[in-house]
Amino acid sequence: MAPLLRLSAWIDSFNEAIGKFIRWLVLAAVLISAGNAIVRKLFNYSSNSFLEIQWYLFAGVFMLGVGYVFLHNGHVRIDFISARLSTRTNAIIDAVGMVVFTIPLSIIMVTLGWPLFHNAWVSGEMSQNAGGLIRWPVLALIPAGFAILLVQSLSELVKRVAFLTGHRDQPFTDMHSKSVEEELVEELAAGAPVHDKTGHEGSR
Repeated sequence: MAPLLRLSAWIDSFNEAIGKFIRWLVLAAVLISAGNAIVRKLFNYSSNSFLEIQWYLFAGVFMLGVGYVFLHNGHVRIDFISARLSTRTNAIIDAVGMVVFTIPLSIIMVTLGWPLFHNAWVSGEMSQNAGGLIRWPVLALIPAGFAILLVQSLSELVKRVAFLTGHRDQPFTDMHSKSVEEELVEELAAGAPVHDKTGHEGSR
């Protein structure tokens, strides 16, 4: 298990670095979007290439960031249900979900997405819009994004198995701070009194 945990830690570091890089993509998308709007309003001019680069950056943020979200346990959960279950039960559900759904889906999408990227690369496929961009960079995000999800899923699976077998104290790398909504769900699930921001007990 120790070698697998070291591999898991390396994968986590890789996706942590990608997550930090993605912040710059978000900034670039915001600046380009604002610039497009300003130029269009002031000079009545618009460029398809600048519009499409926004879409590319938007796609890059979501496709490349999926591993970072998984690493930080930030994906969508049914909190009202998961909060009622033990950590061990949630770890088992996670492990089964990764083996049955996430990992096979990632493999399928990488397999199907690679030919799309390769064909666009070989043919030099361009956008159908006048002045648009080449297509292969955005199509490359499909296999790249699901490959990132695949390796992070393997990392998370190792951590869940290590937790279930007593080799780790917790199933996650990052126990993110709870949001107000998550704390409220846990209080409701535990039957605890709900408090408002002033600290007074409220009615439910």
